[in-house]
Amino acid sequence: MLKKIAFAALVAPSVLTAQSIDEEALIRATFAELNPISIAENVEFCGYLGFTAEGELAVSEPTRGDESSCLSDDPENLELIVASYHTHAGFSTDYNSELPSGTDMEGDEEEGIDGWVATPGGRLWYIDTTDMVTWQVCGIGCLPADENFIFGDSGLIEQSYHYDDLVIRLEE
Repeated sequence: MLKKIAFAALVAPSVLTAQSIDEEALIRATFAELNPISIAENVEFCGYLGFTAEGELAVSEPTRGDESSCLSDDPENLELIVASYHTHAGFSTDYNSELPSGTDMEGDEEEGIDGWVATPGGRLWYIDTTDMVTWQVCGIGCLPADENFIFGDSGLIEQSYHYDDLVIRLEE
């Protein structure tokens, strides 16, 4: 499932520090494949997005987690990691899985990278660890969604959250 997007010779990996159009396109394609499997098997999948030794943007092979967590294997194909990615398994009223968690943000911050999260409702989130903020790149149904997803189960979902506000919300 290794995907690549070739970059023009003028674009150096070190220049790309925030989300790019190519990064978003690659992660959407990755989640288009992974989210249905994650939902059907009710497990999280995770991995990394970065650059190969040849300077191509790529994702690592996904690691299979469990219903509520995933710890990515070290990528064999990436020389420079810029972001993590993971799914949030199938829909359950037991989890507030339509949002990245504080733990998601903390893990990315600890690794010094940003992150991407796909939800069972089909939302795509981006985690910016420089500012410790997350925002919806696209809403319900922009990625494959769980047919059992119940709109509104997680309450009102804002377009973005700062880390502190997210942690408070998820503790309620």
